[in-house]
Amino acid sequence: MTDIHKEVDPVTTGISQKGLSTGTVGLIGAVVIGISCIAPAYTFTAGVGGAADAVGTQIPAILLVGFIPMLLVAFGYRELNRVMPDSGTSFTWAARAFGPWVGWMAGWGLIAATILVLSNLAGIAVDFLFLLIAQITNNPEIADITLNPFINVAVCLLFVAAAAWISYRDMQTSQKLQYWLVGFQLLVLIAFAIVAIVRASQGDAYDPTPFSWGWFNPFAVPDLMMVVAGLSVSIFMFWGWDVTLTMNEETKDPERTPGRAAALTIVSIIIVYLLLTIGMTMFAGMGTDGLGLRNPDISGNVFFYLSGEIFGPLAFLVSLAVLTSSASSLQSTMVGPARTLLAMGHYGALPKKYASVSPRFFTPGYATIASAVAAGGFYAVMRFVSEDALWDTIAALGIMICFYYGVTAFACVWYFRHQWFDSVRNTFFTFLFPLIGGVMLLGLFVLSMGEAWRGELGSDATLFGMSLVFVLGMGVILLGVVIMIIQYFRAPDFFRGKTLGVYAPPSERVRSTR
Repeated sequence: MTDIHKEVDPVTTGISQKGLSTGTVGLIGAVVIGISCIAPAYTFTAGVGGAADAVGTQIPAILLVGFIPMLLVAFGYRELNRVMPDSGTSFTWAARAFGPWVGWMAGWGLIAATILVLSNLAGIAVDFLFLLIAQITNNPEIADITLNPFINVAVCLLFVAAAAWISYRDMQTSQKLQYWLVGFQLLVLIAFAIVAIVRASQGDAYDPTPFSWGWFNPFAVPDLMMVVAGLSVSIFMFWGWDVTLTMNEETKDPERTPGRAAALTIVSIIIVYLLLTIGMTMFAGMGTDGLGLRNPDISGNVFFYLSGEIFGPLAFLVSLAVLTSSASSLQSTMVGPARTLLAMGHYGALPKKYASVSPRFFTPGYATIASAVAAGGFYAVMRFVSEDALWDTIAALGIMICFYYGVTAFACVWYFRHQWFDSVRNTFFTFLFPLIGGVMLLGLFVLSMGEAWRGELGSDATLFGMSLVFVLGMGVILLGVVIMIIQYFRAPDFFRGKTLGVYAPPSERVRSTR
């Protein structure tokens, strides 16, 4: 009998190109699109009131604590992208680390989260469009038009259609538009913060509050659940940076540019947020009435209420910044789910039609349209189910963010398990950092689901006798499981590892002996 040692190459079912336009996005362009996706003007005005209510003057501390898991997970994303620059990101990486079933659910988590936020962004754009018109015309009644659900949904669908049209075109078109929109947004936000700080320092403010380094101390928050509540808002305010990774097949130097762009995006955002938080706290204080940041009547749109006091006749610029923030984010956010759907179709995890690329623009045409239809349809349904649809989707979004970011972080840890201690760098960036980030997000996911089950997250809206936020969070996950099982019976090759196999390091490659 003879012994024949045959090594089976696990990379035969590895990642592959999908026909997207390559080398069209540079580092600056990726950072701009990343910032646009986060939509700092919109997310800050929507989130700072809730953060103030939870932790008071310790908002800077909570922002920094929320920044930590985002940065740690971003390091994991960077390492995975370095060896597997694939537009499927979480889907592809989790499938290569844990197998097709976990990979499919990670991809579904990303798609679901972005569909939720797309509908949310479109709704915010509608609200601020009418607010802006009301400010310019000095006719407050115009702002109430957004309360008509039929007009609201119709205008929302127009925003979604416009964003889809721009996303359908080449990435160069998207970049050029985003440079202007993001530049204007950041200029207004920084000017807003500086004016607030200067006027507060001069005593010319609503409630002048002296700056304190104690605001950066998270241990000054007396209750752990307050910290958790603040972190949930903080996670929402940072979400979106991973869009820089979904463009990895279209970037210059795809192994390094997306990871660098993700880190620069997060760092840029935390700087802007801290500047705004300090300015608002110094100017308005933490009172529970008037313009105080803990006043529940203004917590949903702090910029709108403070803009007149801080900017005077130029207050409309703030509403315009939030409008452009949500509108530009609507377009850039569509990049993520479209490319994830493209990858899932390419590898057979979804029907092949999702893998189609526009022959003219080299973009995921069918997937982009599908994302737009899903987002518009979801918002239309939610708008009639709950008057607080925006806030319920924000709460459900936080749950989905923790889910798929956490899975991706653990995928990094497991994928590089044989290289953890090859160097000090590997120990930190492929093991400790993503592990800590993943554990933090997993803990937030469990706590958030518990809060949603008890009806303490989002609005008081219910569906089937349960909190609407819980139904959304759990329902979206279960829907993903159902679709995954259906797809398994329709096209099982992906789930059998025939189109995207699990990576096996050399020490684990199969040897057969005869």
